[in-house]
Amino acid sequence: MTNGQPNAEGVPADAMRRLAELTPGRPGSIFTSDLSVNEFLLVREAGFTPIGLVLGSSIYHVGIQIGRWGKNQELETLSQAMYHARELAMTRMEAEAAQLGADGIVGVRLTVEAREFGKDIAEFIAIGTAVKADHPFPGGGSWRNNKDQPFTSDLSGQDFWTLIRAGYAPLGMVMGTCVYHIAHQKMGTVLSNLGKNVEVEQFTQALYDARELAMARMQAEAESLHAEGVVGVQLNAHNHRWGGHTTEFFSIGTAVRPLRPDHEIERPTMVLSLDG
Repeated sequence: MTNGQPNAEGVPADAMRRLAELTPGRPGSIFTSDLSVNEFLLVREAGFTPIGLVLGSSIYHVGIQIGRWGKNQELETLSQAMYHARELAMTRMEAEAAQLGADGIVGVRLTVEAREFGKDIAEFIAIGTAVKADHPFPGGGSWRNNKDQPFTSDLSGQDFWTLIRAGYAPLGMVMGTCVYHIAHQKMGTVLSNLGKNVEVEQFTQALYDARELAMARMQAEAESLHAEGVVGVQLNAHNHRWGGHTTEFFSIGTAVRPLRPDHEIERPTMVLSLDG
C-alpha cells in the first residue's frame, strides 16, 4: 500500500498509520476505545487488554429489484447487496484489528446510515474495540477463530465478562439477511375482510418465511465457525427506502465455544455497608 492507496482489504493508508501509532508496548503508545468506563474495567477483569478502536466502512449502491405485485418472494439481488456491504465493513474492521495483533474485537456495532449521495446509497459501518488476551488460550489453542481471524462480539462489556467467567469464548459475529417482497392483497380479499377480525394469512406466511431465511443463514455462519451456539441474538426489520411491501429481516448474534466442561457463574460476594 503506497501513496495513500488502500490495501487489499480496502483499509486506507491513513488508517494504517493511525494503527501504527497504537502499537501495544511501544513507548508513548496509547490505546483508544469506545467502551464505557465500566465496560473497560470488566473487559480488563475478564483478562483482555484494549489496544485500539478499529472500524470498517463501505459506501454501497444498493441495486433495484422489483417484486411481483401479488407474490411473496425474496428479492435475492437486494439480499446479496445488503449482506455483501456489511461483510465488507466487517472485513475491514477485522483487518485493522489484525494489524494491531489483536486476539479479538469487543463491543462491535454494525450500523447502516443513509447518505445524501443518492437515493439508493448507504454507508455500512462496523466499529469496536480491539483487545489482546493477557493469558494464552486454555489448552494451548488460540483465541482467534478457526479462520485465523480475531474473534468479534457485539456483547456489552458486562455480558462479555459474564461469558468468559462462565467458561465460554466468542468466535465471531454471525449474521443472516433476507430482503423480502410481501404480496399485495387482491381487491376482493380486501373488501371481503372489511369489518372482520381475520388473519391475513399471506402476510403472516411472508414474514414468517423471511425471518426463517435470515435465521437459517445466521445459523449456517455459526456452523462454519464450529460454534456450540449463538448468544445475544437480535432479529430486526428494516424498511430502508424500498417502500411498504418490501422489508429486510436481519439477524445477528455472537457465536461461542466452550472454554471448559463446567459453565458456572461465580457467586457474587456479599458486601455489607458499615456506613450508618
